[in-house]
Amino acid sequence: MAKIEFFFDCSSPWTYLAFHRIQPLARDAGIDIGWRPVLVGGIFNAVNQSVYAARENPVPAKAAYMRKDLGDWARHCGLRIVFPPRIFPVNSVKAMRGCIVAGEEGKLVPFARAVFEAYWGEDRDIAQDDVLADLCGRVGIAASPFLRAIAEPAVKERLKANTDEAIRRGAFGSPTMFVGGTDMYFGNDRLELVMAAARAGRAAG
Repeated sequence: MAKIEFFFDCSSPWTYLAFHRIQPLARDAGIDIGWRPVLVGGIFNAVNQSVYAARENPVPAKAAYMRKDLGDWARHCGLRIVFPPRIFPVNSVKAMRGCIVAGEEGKLVPFARAVFEAYWGEDRDIAQDDVLADLCGRVGIAASPFLRAIAEPAVKERLKANTDEAIRRGAFGSPTMFVGGTDMYFGNDRLELVMAAARAGRAAG
C-alpha cells in the first residue's frame, strides 16, 4: 500500500469534508496520511486565477446548486457546515501556519478540525489571534507560545515551501492528494479513487 499526501487549506468546505472522510477510510485500510498545510490563495494566485473571476461573476444556477450539494454532503458526513454569512473568503494564513505549529506538538489533526469547525460551523474569523488562541485551548496547545511561533520566519517558510511544492507537483486547489508520490487527485469526491490507488500501491508513471 502507498502513503497518501493530503495538501489542504482550512478555508475550503470541500476540504473539510475530505479531511473528515479520509481519516476513517485510511485508518481502516492501514494507510498513513501525510498532512501538508498550504495556502490555497497562493496556489490560486500562481496557477488558478479563474477562481477569482468566478467569484466576481458567479453563474446563479451553479452557485445555488453548489450550496445544495455542500449541504447534501455535510448531512451525509454528519458535519455542520454553514456557508459563512460574514467572512468569505477568509484570510487563512495564520491558521495554516498554526497547523504547522500544531503538527510539531503532534496535534495537527485536532487543531485543523477545530479551525474547520470554527469557520464552517460557527462563522468565526480564523484570521484573528483571539479566535486562534481559543482554538488552541480546545486542543490543549498553549496559546501564547503558539501565537509567537506562527510569526516566526521558519514557520512562514515551511508553509510557503509546502505551497510551492504543491504548485510544482500540479496542484490547482484544495484538497489535493498524492498517492505514491506522483499520482494526483483533487477534491472530496475523489476519495474512493484515492483509496483504491493507495490500496493497490499505485504510483503514476
